[in-house]
Amino acid sequence: MPEAGAPKASPVDTPPTGEKLERAAQKLFASRWYATVSVAEICREAGVSNGIFYRYFRNKEELFRKLLGRILASIEEALRGVAGDGLHGRLENFVGRLTGYTRSNPDLIAIFREGQYRFFDYERSLIEIYRNALSTALGRRCGMADYLFALGGVRFASIRRALQGIDLDTSELVRILEHGAFPGMGFDPARVFEIEVKPPSIVAAPATRERLLQAGKRLFGEKGYHETAIHEITDAAKLAVGSFYLHFPSKEAFYAELIRLVGHEVRRFISTNLSSGLNELERELQGVWLFSIFLSIDRWCYSVVREAEFVLPAEVKAYYDAFEAGYRRHPESGTPGARDPVSAARVNFLLGISHYFGLEIVFDHSPGNARALIEEIGLRLAAGFDPLRAGDD
Repeated sequence: MPEAGAPKASPVDTPPTGEKLERAAQKLFASRWYATVSVAEICREAGVSNGIFYRYFRNKEELFRKLLGRILASIEEALRGVAGDGLHGRLENFVGRLTGYTRSNPDLIAIFREGQYRFFDYERSLIEIYRNALSTALGRRCGMADYLFALGGVRFASIRRALQGIDLDTSELVRILEHGAFPGMGFDPARVFEIEVKPPSIVAAPATRERLLQAGKRLFGEKGYHETAIHEITDAAKLAVGSFYLHFPSKEAFYAELIRLVGHEVRRFISTNLSSGLNELERELQGVWLFSIFLSIDRWCYSVVREAEFVLPAEVKAYYDAFEAGYRRHPESGTPGARDPVSAARVNFLLGISHYFGLEIVFDHSPGNARALIEEIGLRLAAGFDPLRAGDD
């Protein structure tokens, strides 16, 4: 008991119940896939009864969407008023703000990564925020090719640093934006695009293991990992449930194998179809073109890898590490063999262009004229945003 006449202790500020629920949901969604988080868990984390939840939100989706809206607002605020001396200063300020936000808010980035995948309208809104900020940095309205070149590269590299721990030199990102990844290099569109593409090989009578993996890829892509049961995989493969456990000890082990298979299939398709005799820029553009073709043939591979970011993050890191290693095995790529921050920035910048180009194709079914857009990206890869070399107004 406090002594008579003693000053009363200041009451502890308790956040309103709705805010407590949002904080609890943010913590859970940052570490878990949306489908695995229940309303009951959110309430338990917030320290409130389940019934109270529905006084504030109609359902889990409404709460998730509210978090996505708040994340969009915070990113827009972080990028507001990009400034600097000349083009270099503005691009440096732009990259610093974007990479700084990503590094300081890994939980929010993780949540938005799923929101982008699940509710593409929020990705569309974020693209506009980024394009507006980039337009300020450039002093002109940027087009979709400008966005995919700049933001595809910088977003992907900064996200890998924040969520997967890679080390990169952000000044290299600025240099690429300003001068290009392949400064002064030209490309022949006919050599890049007018090629005969060999489709992925089809096995007429696949073995049991391959039948299970192909059935699982389609089901995970359509329904998601958590919503797909093992018996559904075996049913789709026309096999008994027991056959699954002859080849895989668990559903998680099956998923890990599937991610490795997807990565192998994509890399094999691109390497099989890459033309010989291309220069570095032509090789890069043809790789993006082939990746877009592969996604039009097998769109489930993208969904399988994206969901795995929350289920098996180490496998996803290995998936992207394998693509990064592919760059280092080709001396003509101009990328140093050692794993240094400058090299990592360059490689992940290039990977990011393909990644976000793929996002457009898979989830928004655009752009319709992929070739024209890749050609525009090629001009940026050769000259960056340098107005003297790129021919900007």
